[in-house]
Amino acid sequence: MKRLEGQIAIITGGARGIGEGICKVFCEEGATVALWDVLDAGQETADKIAADGGEIFFQKIDITDRAIVQKAVDGLIRDHGKIDILINNAGVIRDRSFMKMTQEEWDMVINVNINSLFVTTKAVLPHMKEAGYGRIISASSVNAMAGAFGQTNYAASKAAIQGFTRSLCKEVGRYGITVNCIAPGFVKSEMSDSMPPEVIAAGIKMIPVGRIGTPEDMGHTYLFLASKEAGFISGITLHANGGAYPI
Repeated sequence: MKRLEGQIAIITGGARGIGEGICKVFCEEGATVALWDVLDAGQETADKIAADGGEIFFQKIDITDRAIVQKAVDGLIRDHGKIDILINNAGVIRDRSFMKMTQEEWDMVINVNINSLFVTTKAVLPHMKEAGYGRIISASSVNAMAGAFGQTNYAASKAAIQGFTRSLCKEVGRYGITVNCIAPGFVKSEMSDSMPPEVIAAGIKMIPVGRIGTPEDMGHTYLFLASKEAGFISGITLHANGGAYPI
């Protein structure tokens, strides 16, 4: 029996990177996945996963737009009758030292990374409450705790996600809904691939398991919290960084 057999999952920011890894693992475990992204590359990702037997479809969704998100959620309920899992993975970076950071760069990161959680969760939560079951998992970051030069906006948004998680879990636990977040460390992505080899090597030296993380690693981390076996785990930040950051 696959761990997510028959479940309906929304995965935001699923077009590439960690989001693509989550989509792939969830489909392998039997979920039907709605891949939400503003990038047209989401269609290619969905097609690739579907070619391997996954039940997945792409929807071009701006998760900061309440009307668009509500319409998409209404459509999923109409077509599938439920939404079991919401993965709030979408996010952006606009790195710049604070003295040089613009209001637009601050607002963009806060809007996409944290305000969108209000929009997506607000739309999905009533249906999970009615069903008496749900898994809400959001993407934080190791930099929410460690901080990073040029990332006051990003680190602030990722720290806010942890507070959101701890608070919401107290409101919805009695309805069979768990709320958690994951803080990835150094994970292979388009951004990491663009780094000089010596920077990558230096980063790996800081990781006790001796390698960079992969999108599939993150997919399996999300899978654990999304599974029915994790029903007594709520309100936590699960660190997935190969031991690089002291918890």
